[in-house]
Amino acid sequence: ILPHWGSMPILEVKPRTVELWLASLDLEPKSKVNIRMVLSVVYEYAMWAELIPTVRNPMELVTVKNASKPGRKARTMTLVEFHALRDVLTEPYRTMAIVSVCLGLRWSELVGLQWQDIDWLGGELTLRRAVVKQITGEVKTVHSAKPLSLDARLLEILKAHKQRSDYTEPGDWVFASPDQNGTMPRSYTCFYEKLGRACQDAGIRHVSAHSFRHSYRAWLDELGTSISVQRSEERRVGKECRSRWSPYH
Repeated sequence: ILPHWGSMPILEVKPRTVELWLASLDLEPKSKVNIRMVLSVVYEYAMWAELIPTVRNPMELVTVKNASKPGRKARTMTLVEFHALRDVLTEPYRTMAIVSVCLGLRWSELVGLQWQDIDWLGGELTLRRAVVKQITGEVKTVHSAKPLSLDARLLEILKAHKQRSDYTEPGDWVFASPDQNGTMPRSYTCFYEKLGRACQDAGIRHVSAHSFRHSYRAWLDELGTSISVQRSEERRVGKECRSRWSPYH
């Protein structure tokens, strides 16, 4: 929003112009709706602060095409497919895939991990930040910040990864980019390319980083885990479920 509208007085941000601008963006309808919401909040604040007259919020007039239609759905992997993919992925991408699918993490949460977020003795991991397009911010929801139980086998995988890593200080990224001298985590572009080649080698259809989270949820469904449990106790139940569908071996 800021690069396009940042220098413009709020009253000059007109609905029709905003609608045309949103239509020109190469984004999913849901993302465009979120952008419209932010602009709406800006208008609401301006009225609350008495910077502009209190009138109908003009952003309510902005229409986003196909806003009610669902976006692209991530593909769900079977256990057999995941095992095949895991076997051909090289490190650290293999560890990234295992951690992602075992904890149902978003990509931004996975690359936002730092070593200080892992409680090795307590067997827990806490999500404290998210990284989107190499910009660090907060996790998406309050529930995301709750501690995650780590299976003993997953802890061993993370310990082995740490032993291989050149960046092991508490504030270092768990999946630090060697190209950035460890100052930033690995990028999605690199991971996506590795996934593409690995899927070809494994003989399976292409998957995205979100497919790991989507598969995690689908596997919970297959085990008969109720929606309420998945939402409120996903992390605790996940540990029990993981021992049953065993993605480790």
